[in-house]
Amino acid sequence: MTNGSVRVRFCPSPTGNPHVGLVRTALFNWAFARHNGGTMVFRIEDTDAARDSEESYNQLLDSMRWLGLDWDEGPEVGGPHAPYRQSQRMDIYKDVAEKLMAGGYAYECFCTAVELEARRDAARLAGKPSGYDGTCRNLSAGRIARYKEEGRPAIVRFKMPDEPITFNDLVRGELTFTPDNVPDYGIVRANGAPLYTLVNPVDDALMEITHVLRGEDLLSSTPRQIALYKALIELGVAKEIPQFGHLPYVMGEGNKKLSKRDPQASLNLYRERGFLPEGLLNYLSLLGWSFSADQDIFSVAELVEKFDIADVNANPARFDLKKAEAINADHIRRLDVKAFTEACRPWLQAPHANWAPEQFDEAAWQAIAPYAQTRLTVLSDITANVDFLFLDAPVEDEASWAKAMKEGSDALLRTAREKLESADWSSAESLKNAVLAAGEEHGLKLGKAQAPVRVAVTGRTVGLPLFESLEILGKERTLSRIDAALAKLAA
Repeated sequence: MTNGSVRVRFCPSPTGNPHVGLVRTALFNWAFARHNGGTMVFRIEDTDAARDSEESYNQLLDSMRWLGLDWDEGPEVGGPHAPYRQSQRMDIYKDVAEKLMAGGYAYECFCTAVELEARRDAARLAGKPSGYDGTCRNLSAGRIARYKEEGRPAIVRFKMPDEPITFNDLVRGELTFTPDNVPDYGIVRANGAPLYTLVNPVDDALMEITHVLRGEDLLSSTPRQIALYKALIELGVAKEIPQFGHLPYVMGEGNKKLSKRDPQASLNLYRERGFLPEGLLNYLSLLGWSFSADQDIFSVAELVEKFDIADVNANPARFDLKKAEAINADHIRRLDVKAFTEACRPWLQAPHANWAPEQFDEAAWQAIAPYAQTRLTVLSDITANVDFLFLDAPVEDEASWAKAMKEGSDALLRTAREKLESADWSSAESLKNAVLAAGEEHGLKLGKAQAPVRVAVTGRTVGLPLFESLEILGKERTLSRIDAALAKLAA
């Protein structure tokens, strides 16, 4: 369907923190470009001075780099269509707006907000579409002059054609919009500032974008943009109309569209929890697309090889945090041990670690890492799972203590201590057999017998494989902690 001439763009506004819906859009554009050997253009739509911020701009770039979604043209890379920040392209938009006015494709609208609202209310009461009614479309030169003498502000509106607009959506198939549902629309504010409705398609035209893959919420603006493209082609500004594909909504709780305000929407949340970029991208790609009927886990390279926009489903996709975590856990297992040990480093240091830097034992970490890798869902879980190795005493968790230290636990711990004292500490199997034997003396199976030992030594009722953990912690520290637990029980 496509070849190396494919040019797509990702053009976020630098407002607030990046969210997963935005990342899904970036991912689909990136995968489409890479699959087809095309060009990924990264463009910043920062014309809203009241909402845009340099901090958000830097976060966007940092997020894209963290995810591994590289771009061929854009900030820090440059390219033949620079600059790639809309705030630096204002002269371009002004020039195009003037050409549209001169060519009769746009006109000045002097309607006040009060007049517009009154006419909208009247249209609604009459059961008619409530969009702009074209009042200023054919004003006489005299009327325009009088309005200007009165100091009436004017916006610039694009003149929509009086016939249906039909296009083939790459996700939804053929769509038709009738003129009464797509009225003339504003492209320049009264203060001269260009609107999104102008700058977005103008940039797409000048940057020769061939495919526009974006969210379903922008579908209603597509006929407007197609009409504008036709005008830009006639004016010699654009070469062709791009193909459009509108991606399905990402739904959150209660069948509502996932919004920026939803806690699980923030990309930063997943970075802070220790999702792997590969795991998160794997999951987000499944929001509206599938690799195959029987495979949910795949690499980014496999995604690129398989991705086809024609396979995107138009139905809303539900965001499922549990599934995202499960997929991330699978990607953690896929790492080689060395990559896993290094990926965990940030969570073994301040501010995450609750031990001092000098307490950290590299040999113990290297020994426990293979066992930790089989248990983690997200990398941040590692801190609580291994802190018993580096702290002088286990973390006191009264809930875990109450759950594990039942009546008779002191007697069990004394027996377990005796058995462990004489066990072979170079063998986790020997330590397991020691606790198993202690349990049998007290009529307990291994699961019940090891619970008090685990809490005495690690402070928690759940964690990494116990007997491997004891072997790495060592005999002296293990027995010392059991002694401390016995003293606490006695008190």
